[in-house]
Amino acid sequence: MLSQYDIALKDSDVAAKVAAIVEKCLPENDTLAVKKFLMGSIELTTLKATDSDETVLAFTERVNKFEDTYPDLPHVATICVYPCYAKIVSQALEVEGVEVVCASGAFPSSQALIEVKTVETALALKDGATEIDIVMSLGKYLSGDYETLCDEIEELKAVCGDKKMKVILETGLLPSASDVKKASLLAMYAGADYIKTSTGKEVPAATPEAAYVMCQAIKEYYSKTGIQIGFKPAGGINTVRDALVYYTIVKEVLGEKWLTNQWFRLGTSRLANLLLSEVLGEEVKFF
Repeated sequence: MLSQYDIALKDSDVAAKVAAIVEKCLPENDTLAVKKFLMGSIELTTLKATDSDETVLAFTERVNKFEDTYPDLPHVATICVYPCYAKIVSQALEVEGVEVVCASGAFPSSQALIEVKTVETALALKDGATEIDIVMSLGKYLSGDYETLCDEIEELKAVCGDKKMKVILETGLLPSASDVKKASLLAMYAGADYIKTSTGKEVPAATPEAAYVMCQAIKEYYSKTGIQIGFKPAGGINTVRDALVYYTIVKEVLGEKWLTNQWFRLGTSRLANLLLSEVLGEEVKFF
């Protein structure tokens, strides 16, 4: 399968292409309409050791309150939590169209028996998760055990059934752009509905260069198979400009078909207040 694709990439070439795209195309995307769109693509995320029933409930209630407070603005795309909070979110969430995402499968390390990963994922779905994020087994990738890596993704996708599953590549720990391309293709062929850059627990997390390579892989995979795969940068998206960079890369590489919150998501929490402040023209700390 990999032989069908060009995976001999040079990191310097990728960096140059990204810089050119951002310099040429980002200014035209720095608009109120794009910032509103980005708000509607946010996966509002809390994946902290200090999360509790109370904090996750309050987190969910803020999403409920947002729709009443700002009825003319798009609500976030999802709330993303650990599987143990799926029931709380699914029961408390009142806003239609907001998905309940669980970071499952021994997130963030993926270092567990596959039986543990599948049970955790099944329980998250039973408790109301409508989408699942898993982490690719990075150790197996780096040791060249692609067969087991893909088998695990396939098994977890079988548990998810028709519920969408994102596969996190943890691109900051992959040695090169070629590895990002290869990991993207393996994940897609194994059953990923989305590919996602990072857990947000490692440094670096998302980078424009990784995003560019992943979007190129999605484009080529779509060309060969006709299967559309979503894209989610996550981790280290700290400014509105960061979000505009990822929007610009998706727009230029994948095109308008991907510019919906069904196919393009942003994993972040801090960005929600920053985007809201820019849209309203004043500093707002709502979330």
